[in-house]
Amino acid sequence: MPLQNRVDPFGAIHAVPERGLFTGNRGIIHDPETRTLLRKRWALQAWIICVCQFRNVRRQPMGRNRKSDDHLGGKAGWTELFFLDEVTALAAGHRPCFFCQRERARDFVGHFGEAFGIAEPRAPQVDKRLHKERLASGGKRPDVATAELAVLPDGAVIAANGCAHALRNGRALPWSFAGYGPPIDLDQFEGKALVLLTPETTLAVLRHGFRPVWHPSAEA
Repeated sequence: MPLQNRVDPFGAIHAVPERGLFTGNRGIIHDPETRTLLRKRWALQAWIICVCQFRNVRRQPMGRNRKSDDHLGGKAGWTELFFLDEVTALAAGHRPCFFCQRERARDFVGHFGEAFGIAEPRAPQVDKRLHKERLASGGKRPDVATAELAVLPDGAVIAANGCAHALRNGRALPWSFAGYGPPIDLDQFEGKALVLLTPETTLAVLRHGFRPVWHPSAEA
């Protein structure tokens, strides 16, 4: 049985076989005895995106990955979540990790500073803004008109009839845990109720030059 640790663009966490390109976390939100989620869906405002391979570190997902002081047993450590790609993780309200993705994180926070006129931006400033905007932490997503789609940056994710689509090169890619479907023209959304999933803060970072990593299926 797959563990319940796969995140969709809405920020919800599912149990599906597909793992994706990236991992990350929202703090400790699992029981290491049963390897199941607790009721809470976040424990920290810092929701991060990590690489799946880093310094030959091996972890048991949703297990005991932090040693106790006496080294006789392990504590839960952070709860490993997985994302199809960086576009998905950003839509869910995560941002790059300063430990395993320092340059990506610096790039993201630097563009955040440019977007909001902050001379010396810091990651906690990003996290505080994002936490108010994430669907999974109680934020509200604005509706968006079809005419507005063409001016959204590549990597923005919208929802139509409950289905997520990532915008790229003036078209929309249907999202799934297995990858993206064939692109569709934006005018096909005419008359449909559309919701913007990617947080406004992240959209501003994308507009100022941050380029997210896409799943290979987006290239097809």
